[in-house]
Amino acid sequence: MEPSSAAYLTCSITVETLNPSGEVIKRNSARNSTAILGRNEFQDLILKLEMGKIVTKYSLKDNINIRRKFVKDGKACIQFPARRLNIMISNCPPNKLAAFLKSMMVKRVCNQQGKPMAERARLLSELPRKFQEISPLTERDVQTVNNVRAKKVESNGTGTTPAPNKRKGLKRARDTNENMQSEQAPRKKLHVTLKQCNLSSEQKEVLNAVQAGQNIFFTGSAGTGKSFLLKKIVGALPPNSTFATASTGVAACHIGGTTLHQFAGMGDGTAPLAKCIELACRQTRIRQWKACKHLIVDEISMVDGDFFSKLEAVARAVRNSTQPFGGIQLILCGDFLQLPPVTKPGQRRKFCFQSPAWSKCINQNFELRQVRRQNDNLFIGILQNIRIGRCPREVCEKMTSTASHSIDKDGILATRLCTHKEDVEQLNKIQLQKLDGDSVLFEAYDSDPELAKHMNNQCPVGSRIELKIGAQVMLAKNLDIQRGLVNGARGVVKGFEHGNKGYPCVKFICGEEVVIRTERWSVKAGAGITLTRRQLPLKLAWAISIHKSQGMSLDCVEISLSRVFECGQAYVALSRATSLEGLRVIDFDPKCVRAHPDVITFYKELRKAAIYKQRSLQYYVDKENQNQY
Repeated sequence: MEPSSAAYLTCSITVETLNPSGEVIKRNSARNSTAILGRNEFQDLILKLEMGKIVTKYSLKDNINIRRKFVKDGKACIQFPARRLNIMISNCPPNKLAAFLKSMMVKRVCNQQGKPMAERARLLSELPRKFQEISPLTERDVQTVNNVRAKKVESNGTGTTPAPNKRKGLKRARDTNENMQSEQAPRKKLHVTLKQCNLSSEQKEVLNAVQAGQNIFFTGSAGTGKSFLLKKIVGALPPNSTFATASTGVAACHIGGTTLHQFAGMGDGTAPLAKCIELACRQTRIRQWKACKHLIVDEISMVDGDFFSKLEAVARAVRNSTQPFGGIQLILCGDFLQLPPVTKPGQRRKFCFQSPAWSKCINQNFELRQVRRQNDNLFIGILQNIRIGRCPREVCEKMTSTASHSIDKDGILATRLCTHKEDVEQLNKIQLQKLDGDSVLFEAYDSDPELAKHMNNQCPVGSRIELKIGAQVMLAKNLDIQRGLVNGARGVVKGFEHGNKGYPCVKFICGEEVVIRTERWSVKAGAGITLTRRQLPLKLAWAISIHKSQGMSLDCVEISLSRVFECGQAYVALSRATSLEGLRVIDFDPKCVRAHPDVITFYKELRKAAIYKQRSLQYYVDKENQNQY
């Protein structure tokens, strides 16, 4: 039987044996190892490790500690204090590692609820020895864990509900500590769930191609879940050999990676090929090139075609390989009908797909069709027309009519999308100064303050943000998708918390009123260096640039298209809106709707190839069915 993903890991494993003082006295490591969760003949939960020819089994009925801090990096540690043993897991696909540890934790708690088997019965048992992989998690398992946790929280008591045995004596203290008690927040109830954000059939097809080792490009219109799928792909690949990059710093930060130029280490790529190879062969860069087996590039539409050609040649030279891209698996993502490569005045624009390296490297193309950001079919149809540069009369009339939309709600004003960042900075500054009252300044905590400028270029939030009551803000990170607290959610500052560093209380358009606390962002700066920033996940939102809005879903947006200067720019701006009702276009002009003719031709060919592939598959399916009868 093939092991389930939640009970089986392929990873690097290190087993450490400790002395009574906690020092390591023995260490055994193996790279291509497996860890399997199973049960023995007594139904005890067992962790089985296969490290080359060495196979060991550990009972999980004893007390263990699971260190999960670095799960997102594919690392974890399982400690057996009584045995003085540490099992360290590394280079494991993060999603698989998280599922494995969750299964271990849930099954352990469920096992502890059963009646333990006496040692005498075990010794006298004539059951044959066996090891059987554990069954998948069920709703019953999850409910058992949640019940156990709820009872534990109740017995310990919380800041607002004391434990039964602590209620006596609290009454006397309540009068003197009333203010302190009122400021305490109730403890968050721990909760386990089986619910997951499942991939659609078309997204699964892309993920399967990646896991099969194919070099792929996947695309789709705005809101089809490209970024969501990309994060799933990052989590399904081994971290040590996977490098996530993007054409822009903000896009790279969203997937926990670095910019493509930073990874390549060859500057802006305008130097001669020999010089680019020399730069990429520097000690700090060549190590990355040699370690890389999977290279992910987001927002590929903004990467210049000549740069891509040079990058492919550098990859072959640095890795000393004649294979396309030096044998590295490429996973490219983006929409060429959105923002194009940035060019200097008079410079010829060349898209990546126009590079000879493209056809040499890319094995399969995929297009995601299911739009998830918008639910209104009318609005989706309008956006699809604008995406390909079409603006028939009915689309023009509908867009023009949005100028009269009243979309302000509960003091939350519409965010103005602008084509130029200078307009954004000026508008936000002027509007903040108009507000009465004192401002509160929030400064970021950076792991390396000297590289604050680098962080500002890549992190979606700045090193400083100044807020006042009434300030228009938007979230810069997903906090709670189910409650509508997503990247781009609009709100207004209603006040500041006094008891805890003055954090702002924000009323969002979804109806939630939440105290916003600091969040953490990680940015890879090359040479194995990871920079972190802790800051409020907020941005001033009277205005935001179209470039900075990529990847956002805005529920209350006003757009000025009078200064559109790029193909696809109008589409990017309009497709940020989640609905027609939440959109106001103040100066719509059909002339601003443009799509590059070379890109239109590329997508026509891509769709033709997809239709031919589908027909070929159907032909072979029909033939197979005929042969069966």
